[in-house]
Amino acid sequence: MKTLLCCLLLVAPAAAQRDFLSADEIDQIKEAQEPNLRLKLYADFAKLRVDLVHNLLGKEKPGRSILIHDTLDEYSKILDAIDTVADSAAERKTDIHLGLAAVATVEKAMLPVLKQIEESRPKDLERYEFALTQAIETTADSLDLAEEDLGKRASDVEQRQDAQKKAAQAQMTPTEKEGQQADEAKKKDAAAAAEEKAADDATPKRKPPTLLRPGEKKQQ
Repeated sequence: MKTLLCCLLLVAPAAAQRDFLSADEIDQIKEAQEPNLRLKLYADFAKLRVDLVHNLLGKEKPGRSILIHDTLDEYSKILDAIDTVADSAAERKTDIHLGLAAVATVEKAMLPVLKQIEESRPKDLERYEFALTQAIETTADSLDLAEEDLGKRASDVEQRQDAQKKAAQAQMTPTEKEGQQADEAKKKDAAAAAEEKAADDATPKRKPPTLLRPGEKKQQ
C-alpha cells in the first residue's frame, strides 16, 4: 500500500494532463470486462485516493493543497465511473449484487473519513474545499444508489434515457426528425429481415422427391 501511495504522489502533479486513473489502473479496467469485477476494482481505486489524501494531510509540504485537490477530483470521477457501470449493467438486467456490495462497503468507510477532514478544517482547506464538498456529496449519492433495489435502478435509468431522448428530439429540426425516422425504419426492416431469415433457417427443409425405392441407390 505504501509503495502504491508513493507512486500516486509522484504522478499526482500530472493529473490535470491525464486520465483520472493511472496507466496501470486503466489496463486493469480494460481486462475486467465482467461488471462485478470492474466495480470492485473501481472501489479499490477510490479507497486508494482517500488513503492518499489522508497521507498528504499528515505532512506539511509545499504544493500539498494542489495534490489533495487533484486526488479528490479523481476520487469523484471514479465514483461517477462506478455509477455509469452500475447503471449500464442494471439496464441490461445483469446481476451486480456482489460488485455493488463491494462499492457500498468502501463508500460507507470513506464517507465519515471525508466528513472528518471537512470538520477538522485544515489550514489550506479553502484551496480544495470545493473538491472535498463534491467528493462528500458524490459519495453519499453513490452510496444511496449502491443500496438501491436493482429493479428500481433499471427503471430509473430507462426513464432518464427516455426523458433525454425526448429532450433531444424536441431540439431537432423537421429535417433531422425525418432523417431519424428514416434510420429507425431501416433498423426495423433490417431486424425483421434478420428474424425472418433466422426462422427460415430453423425450418426443416424437405428433401427433393425421388423415384428411387427405399434402400435403392442412384446408379452412376
